[in-house]
Amino acid sequence: MKTFASIFSEDEEEERIAKRIARTGLCSRRKAEKLIVTGKVAIDGITISSPAIKVKQTTNILVDGKSLPIKEPARLWRYHKRKGQITSTEDAEGRATIFDNLPNHLPRVISVGRLDFDSEGLLLLTNDGELARLMELPSTSWVRRYRVRVYGRPQIQQLEELKTGKVIKGVRYRPIDVQLDKQVGSNAWLTVGLSEGKNREIKKLMESIELKVNRLIRTAYGPFQLGKLATGKIEEIKHNTLKEQLGISNGKTIQNAKRTLPRIGKNLIPNANNIRKSSRH
Repeated sequence: MKTFASIFSEDEEEERIAKRIARTGLCSRRKAEKLIVTGKVAIDGITISSPAIKVKQTTNILVDGKSLPIKEPARLWRYHKRKGQITSTEDAEGRATIFDNLPNHLPRVISVGRLDFDSEGLLLLTNDGELARLMELPSTSWVRRYRVRVYGRPQIQQLEELKTGKVIKGVRYRPIDVQLDKQVGSNAWLTVGLSEGKNREIKKLMESIELKVNRLIRTAYGPFQLGKLATGKIEEIKHNTLKEQLGISNGKTIQNAKRTLPRIGKNLIPNANNIRKSSRH
């Protein structure tokens, strides 16, 4: 199994061709496997049908008749997604996607996880499909932190229900960290932390205790913070900082390194007052 350290290793090693394709950022590993089994991938001019074939970085690979891009070093960007964008390259309904207005100088990037159409805040983008996959795995135990505005007046006992896990319509949700920050009229601001991130998880959990989410802002994904990054802006995480945050030291992954967030504090996670002011625009 790939590790963060192996992704950043400069050693020449063999890997499955589907992974090799995904790591260029051309597509996901699953889509790469489909391209292979449908005969759209060739090695040294010979069409292949098995995604399990192992190749080296120097292997000549064609995808749909075009040479596979040379793999760049893994890179990661922080992007401040605005509300009203989908986290896909295209949409059948013609809605705006996060990729529509990215700077032209960026390589092809994919998102680490997703944010719903109505959600906003921190979205990580990478040029490396394998890095994205590893960062999404529940086994990393990374906490995703959110500022959540709900309609209603949350009671402590209601929120305590969510800290032990719940089953909703047959789906089991892990315990989450939730705290009440401020009541503002008929709305309340909460800080929520979770390590799994099922589809629309926060909204479903809040509905289960009779609260309606009307704004949801991701403020952190593992050790990576939204901070003061402006809406619609993107910023690359420096290579050395990225390796440090992933717990890589001397080419090895340090167990449990920086997998959880520091406690909420100033300049790390926007407070409710600042968010409330910005919502007037």
